[in-house]
Amino acid sequence: MRRVLDRAAAEGIVDKDVAPSMRDGRMVLPVSAAMKRRVNGIVHDESATGKTVFIEPAEVVEAGNRLRELQMEERREIIRILITIANLIRPDIDLIEAGCLSIGYLDFIKAKAQFANIVNASLPHIEKKPEIDWFNAYHPALFLTLRQQGRSVVPMNLHLDSKHRFLIISGPNAGGKSVALKTVGIVQYMMQCGLLPTLYDNSHMGIFENILVDIGDEQSMENDLSTYSSHLRNMKEFLRNSGPATLVLADEMGSGTEPQIGGALAQSILFRLGESGCFGIVTTHYQNLKTFADETDGFINGAMLYDRQHLRPTFQLSVGNPGSSFAIEIARNIGLPSEVIDMAKELVGSDYVNSDKYLLDIARDRKYWSNKRQSIKEKEQHLDKLLEKYEDTASDLKQKRAEILKDAREEAQEILKSANARLEKAIRDIKNAEAEKERTKQIRRELEDYKESLKEPSEDQTVPEALKPLKHKSKKSREESSKKKTQTSVKPQLAPGDWVKMDASGSAGKIISIQGKKAEVAFGPLRTTVDISRLMPAQKPKQSAASQTLTVSSQTSEDSRRRQLNFKNEIDVRGMRADEALQAVTYFLDDAVQFNASKVRILHGTGHGILKTLIREQLRVNPNVVSYHDEDVRFGGAGITIVNL
Repeated sequence: MRRVLDRAAAEGIVDKDVAPSMRDGRMVLPVSAAMKRRVNGIVHDESATGKTVFIEPAEVVEAGNRLRELQMEERREIIRILITIANLIRPDIDLIEAGCLSIGYLDFIKAKAQFANIVNASLPHIEKKPEIDWFNAYHPALFLTLRQQGRSVVPMNLHLDSKHRFLIISGPNAGGKSVALKTVGIVQYMMQCGLLPTLYDNSHMGIFENILVDIGDEQSMENDLSTYSSHLRNMKEFLRNSGPATLVLADEMGSGTEPQIGGALAQSILFRLGESGCFGIVTTHYQNLKTFADETDGFINGAMLYDRQHLRPTFQLSVGNPGSSFAIEIARNIGLPSEVIDMAKELVGSDYVNSDKYLLDIARDRKYWSNKRQSIKEKEQHLDKLLEKYEDTASDLKQKRAEILKDAREEAQEILKSANARLEKAIRDIKNAEAEKERTKQIRRELEDYKESLKEPSEDQTVPEALKPLKHKSKKSREESSKKKTQTSVKPQLAPGDWVKMDASGSAGKIISIQGKKAEVAFGPLRTTVDISRLMPAQKPKQSAASQTLTVSSQTSEDSRRRQLNFKNEIDVRGMRADEALQAVTYFLDDAVQFNASKVRILHGTGHGILKTLIREQLRVNPNVVSYHDEDVRFGGAGITIVNL
């Protein structure tokens, strides 16, 4: 084909850059329609425009035929092999089918295990009776979605028993009520379908014969069902099929119709469901259902918590108290006009607004005391570790002290032996010299008494003179020292216009004004406010020709004014590292002192309290800080420090 192509290109039949192509499995040559008579061969195809004809040259027809024959032989051989293999395995078709089922079963088990690893699922304690005692349960689909976004899901703890079988969840819109409801349904259904559920392994789960769900809108034009009628149809099925082994899950119960009758019907339905002994979780905004759950046996209120300080949901479920819808706060945060919100308050009445406010206060206090309990628990654990560490250290020190005393006694005994030997020698020498015998006995007696006193140390043992404390000064010397100190501390009365300095080697400045114990002093072009007790009189500096006039550049002054205009009495250091936060607080306090701020706020959060401790250590040694304390619990509590300058 290459030879045919080269010859055709040389004769000008085809272009030099033309390449062969394939048509119906045959190698062909693209030739213009005007030149097709000059190529001897078989026409297989033409282009859509008809300007190009694809011709198989006569020289390659035989080779193409042979290639086609080989391909057909190959296909026949493949069919023959497959037929032979099929004949071989046909007697074992039943075993092969059983093997395929086993492989599928094992693949299913492996898929469940892989999915459990992906969503961090665990095997809880499973009971034959209905039971819900869950720890750190979360929705697997939400877990996977948030993990892709680099976020973490907020788990929930849930406990329902024979005393509290029905949970009524209330709270703000977009606060996580429906997510909590769907989490309960999917986790329970996963376990009953043989999948490991997404919760901690110390949880207890039971088996429910029926799981009745009413979530979402089931309205249908074909069946002439509205939103509310579809909910009522589901409620009818709930009442018909509920029993002690039934789990009921209903979202926004009673919604979709006029609130007063909708809330009344929802309360009546819940009462009948409670009589059947079933377990259930429902979400609602109706106040009458919250009151009903608080007053009826078997029912308990729950709330999705809301962060009032930052006006955002926390997605945490708290069981025991009803939640607020936060409608007024959310409307104010969105930006609705204040007159619209005020009119709504008047329309709904002060009782409802006050009750909603009480719910907000309860939720806030509950969160505050929960954080306090956690903080106290962490501090107790820290104190237990320190106490254990100190006890171990004290035990080691006591043991080392005993060893040191033992070594000291042994060393003293050696010294005494040596001294005794020398004394014996001295006595022999005295005897040989016919000295006085009574004097010799007295010396030996004193030596034995001293040896016995060194065996066991006593409290009244003589202390070496070098270790005795220095004697107190005489009364006369103390009076002279006090008089001298008094004379030094007395300072002349200072007045505006006097020249003063802050220390013996400092530069002189002029007093501008005096307010109480503070004085405003000008040191050259710079002014500052200091305590009068830190000032001492000074001579007025002499002016010399060589002295330079100090000036502050306009750029520096403009920067100072701009910082003063933008200065705020609050700094937020949450999320910073310790060194960054301390440096930021230092600069912030310097600006506060410069701009005469009397009180500032430092937002450091609670957390483990490390950042708060470091900041307060810095405040304690800052001479410009008068006092500091926690913010009021209503406005942040221990997460904010108020500093008085």
